[in-house]
Amino acid sequence: MTTTKQTFSFPQSQGVPPQVGPFAHATQWGNLLFITGQMPTDPATGAVVGDDIVTQATQVRKNLEAVLAQFGLTFDDALMVRIYLTSFEDYAAFNTAYASWFKGPLPSRTCVGVTGLAVGAIVEIDLIAGIANG
Repeated sequence: MTTTKQTFSFPQSQGVPPQVGPFAHATQWGNLLFITGQMPTDPATGAVVGDDIVTQATQVRKNLEAVLAQFGLTFDDALMVRIYLTSFEDYAAFNTAYASWFKGPLPSRTCVGVTGLAVGAIVEIDLIAGIANG
């Protein structure tokens, strides 16, 4: 079986924020979809939304959902989620918001503390989703 890599970038008109670096929004390899870390930026303006963890995490979720939607997927298709937080003081509040994002079983997850993120964000999230055989 031959598997090829396909990369995808989406315009802001599809609800996906503009790229802030040289990357694709998503890369598909077989039935796996790797989604680039999303920031808490408004797709229309590129500006960071909010200054608290819940507001920023909510915008990151919306941005990830916009990419997932391009493939007919939702958060319940996530297999692995990686979260970057600039302050672990936000950990509990983030977890409360995050747990509400899923209807089915939770995916595997890693949460990493970092000293800074692009665009001055306090949270960034990337994920790997599975694409079911139709």
